Amino acid sequence: MTVQQQTAGTALELKGVRKNFGNTQIIRGLDLAVREGERHAIIGPNGAGKSTTFHLISGRIPVSAGSIRLHGQEITGLPPYRINRMGMSRSFQITNIFHNLSVYENLRCAVLWSQGHGYAFWKRLNALRDVGQRADQVLEQLGLQRRRDTLAGLLTYAEQRALEIGITIAGGAKVILLDEPTAGMSRHETERVVELIRQISEGRTLVMVEHDMSVVFGLADRISVLVYGEVIATDAPTAIRENPRVQEAYLGTAMEAEA
Repeated sequence: MTVQQQTAGTALELKGVRKNFGNTQIIRGLDLAVREGERHAIIGPNGAGKSTTFHLISGRIPVSAGSIRLHGQEITGLPPYRINRMGMSRSFQITNIFHNLSVYENLRCAVLWSQGHGYAFWKRLNALRDVGQRADQVLEQLGLQRRRDTLAGLLTYAEQRALEIGITIAGGAKVILLDEPTAGMSRHETERVVELIRQISEGRTLVMVEHDMSVVFGLADRISVLVYGEVIATDAPTAIRENPRVQEAYLGTAMEAEA
């Protein structure tokens, strides 16, 4: 059986992934399989290794051991730009945008490489119609048309997070990683961003780290629970909510804190 046959229907697969910092084990033999087209949430207590897992998947830091595959292709050890060009993009906990560029210019920068346009001093960006058209499409998806020419640094926090999500999808990535997309938002802002995530993830595979349990259980098709660098359960939201081991390790405390 070929690798392609073994991983059919799987967008992202981690097998035996470990990450050590010196003698400290952060990720301890993590196994995870994310299906094509699903919305998959990773939850767990602080210090469980969620952001580290995202860093490993996206190539930001190297694995100590194990294998990571994207659509059946090995991406372990590849730099982030290579992984991005293979169809994966991610956002960060801390908003990562160009504050001194307009909303439109931020999106246009994100589109350039995906459309095959490398740096060339003789090219005028305004002449690249395909880039402009894609940036305008994403701008409309985000509902930020009226903020098109506003400097990104002048947006509200929720608008900046929406713009970062737009940057994440602008290049046409089929697998998107969102790290705490609703952190620091009011309930109204959260509801708006959740609806945006629901729309932009249609036809894509979404993997998200999120602490807000109402967001997790409202969006995710499946949930993986990460505790001390290991996945202790992966299942549908209802099964995760009722899992005694998950309740003991994390969920009960998280739901009480949220209430």
